[in-house]
Amino acid sequence: MNRKGLKAIPKFKDEDEEAEFWATHDSTDYFDTKRTIVNPTFPSLKPSTRSITMRVSESMLYDLKMLANRMDVPYQSLAKMLLDEKIREEMKASK
Repeated sequence: MNRKGLKAIPKFKDEDEEAEFWATHDSTDYFDTKRTIVNPTFPSLKPSTRSITMRVSESMLYDLKMLANRMDVPYQSLAKMLLDEKIREEMKASK
């Protein structure tokens, strides 16, 4: 234990070992809850991404590329932006 009575967090060999540890230990023994930051920001953290394959008609792809060209953005970026926008709209409407 350190000066504040908190236990030292051990080093873990992998995420599975860490998950097992936290599933069986009380985090308040390791963290000072009085110094907790509510809603912290992580400016350098990038969201995980995954590649997918999607089949679209040639005319839809052509239109997407034309629109992206007019907006001066890559067509795949535009597709992600439009998909994200529509998902957010649908999620908000379904609440």
